[in-house]
Amino acid sequence: MTGVPSHDLETLVTHHRDHRSAGTDPWVPADEAPHARTWMSWPSRRGVWGLRLGGVQEDIALIARTIAEFEPVVMCAPDDDTANKARRRCGSTVEVTTAIPTDDLWMRDIAPVFRLDGYGGLDAVVLNFNGWGNKQIHDDDALVAERLATRRGLRHSYADFVGEGGAVEADGDGTVMATESSLVNKNRNRGMSRDEIEDAVLDAYGADTMIWLPGIKGKDITDDHVDVTSRFIRPGVVMVQLPPPDRDDAWARDAREQFAILSAATDARGRRLQVIPVHGPDTVRSRSSKFVDSYLNFHVVNGAVITAQFGDRAKDAAAREALAAAFPGREVVQLDVDRLMAGGGGIHCSTMHEPLP
Repeated sequence: MTGVPSHDLETLVTHHRDHRSAGTDPWVPADEAPHARTWMSWPSRRGVWGLRLGGVQEDIALIARTIAEFEPVVMCAPDDDTANKARRRCGSTVEVTTAIPTDDLWMRDIAPVFRLDGYGGLDAVVLNFNGWGNKQIHDDDALVAERLATRRGLRHSYADFVGEGGAVEADGDGTVMATESSLVNKNRNRGMSRDEIEDAVLDAYGADTMIWLPGIKGKDITDDHVDVTSRFIRPGVVMVQLPPPDRDDAWARDAREQFAILSAATDARGRRLQVIPVHGPDTVRSRSSKFVDSYLNFHVVNGAVITAQFGDRAKDAAAREALAAAFPGREVVQLDVDRLMAGGGGIHCSTMHEPLP
């Protein structure tokens, strides 16, 4: 296991000085809280996907149809022609709308982050999406969060930092975690210190404690979003995907470091985190250098957990069993979405849940 520098264990886990009183400020609930619906976006730009577009569309349609077996799905499309194609692929169980045009499919990062207020209300926070540090076209995607909130008739505010929904994991009980590489980065938050970004994240998420993980800058478009490797299961419980023992690339070292930091961390309630390891696949079907072999980029829905499988029968089965144990009472559905994951993201990245107030 990669060692963590001694000075990092104290500085990477920080507690907000101004502890918020329970129920007075809106907060982002855990993913497992009941959902009103899932939001998705239909991929349509050949300039982004090239010859892979058709296969990626098939994967997005499969995810949408699967989620629709458990909760409503709304698919955003940029125009009528694209919307009609989406309807044919997704079927009648998925609602398709052109009211919120999009550039690409990564709804987790372009949608607003929804919050509850404890009194039956729901609002939204816009995270000021800038194309993952201006790496990709985002003319429409930058407006999705406010357009979606407006269409839903929700009060919305603007966070005091630039980021994406996939960059921050929340436990719904006062604790969030993120990688420094994705947020403490001049391509998003130039001129802001880590403490200033932390305060802004905590304020936006209605949280009190932030756990920082170092992450990796510049190796993927997201600068290493946390939701590929480490996920909150419930307050006090985190799941981390570990690589095979013989892997020693940057991503493998990053995963082991996240596991070590989280194993030493405490949350907003003073609980030492329980960290559940899940082992990544030994083999995958794809040869793409961008391929995301993550079981943990799952999407929790009402009554189920939707995750990936990679054709490694033993590891696929072990991941399914681990998720079933972590989310008792929910069905675990594993999908072959290799074409999507060869594009650098997965099921969680392509979805955003709207909690039920």
